Amino acid sequence: MTRPGALTVAYVQGRRLRYLGPFQLLLVANVLFFAMQSLTSTNIVSSTLDSHLHHQDWSGVAQRLVSHRLETTGTTLDLYTPLFDQANVLHAKSFIIVMALPFALLLPVLFYRSRQPFVAYAVFSLHFYAFLLLLFCVLLAVAAVDAWRGGTGLNSTRMDNVLTFVNLAACATYLYVATGRVYGAKGALRIAKALALSLAVAGILLGYRFVLFLFTLYTT
Repeated sequence: MTRPGALTVAYVQGRRLRYLGPFQLLLVANVLFFAMQSLTSTNIVSSTLDSHLHHQDWSGVAQRLVSHRLETTGTTLDLYTPLFDQANVLHAKSFIIVMALPFALLLPVLFYRSRQPFVAYAVFSLHFYAFLLLLFCVLLAVAAVDAWRGGTGLNSTRMDNVLTFVNLAACATYLYVATGRVYGAKGALRIAKALALSLAVAGILLGYRFVLFLFTLYTT
């Protein structure tokens, strides 16, 4: 959290015994993140069926797919919704590591001159997503404190926008420092790559929600 990229450098250089492995670290962060979501009754990486049907960019597609699915299974929306929502939360916990893969595939494209093995990019991606989940924990705590003090928490558009900006800024800062430490990135190009990766994280999260929707829809 305080030395972005240092853990990745240590792993690549073989200094691993002092630290949790990248998969174990992501698992710990994942457990803490979903515990915080449960405490605050909030979902970030997954969405309810109602949200997919009415509040997402793909809601039109979701409505057609769900309607066809209900006809195929011979059930109703009222009966199906709680089954979908429960399964969706479970799948979100189990498959969150999937988001690290497309991010890892972007790294060798942006930092091709570093000529590192793919495992080094994969480790960087796992470490970054562990950081991101812990960052989500902090942001959820801030929203919960706001709600406890009489505010509306994440139900407030202003609070949601502020936390989204903080999240983007924190990711960009982390990636700026980490890519300099791990890949030797410098100058204005380093800033541009950190911003590009931060925006990619947001895109990957949206893509993950949609893929999660499809997987849950056709397995429940």
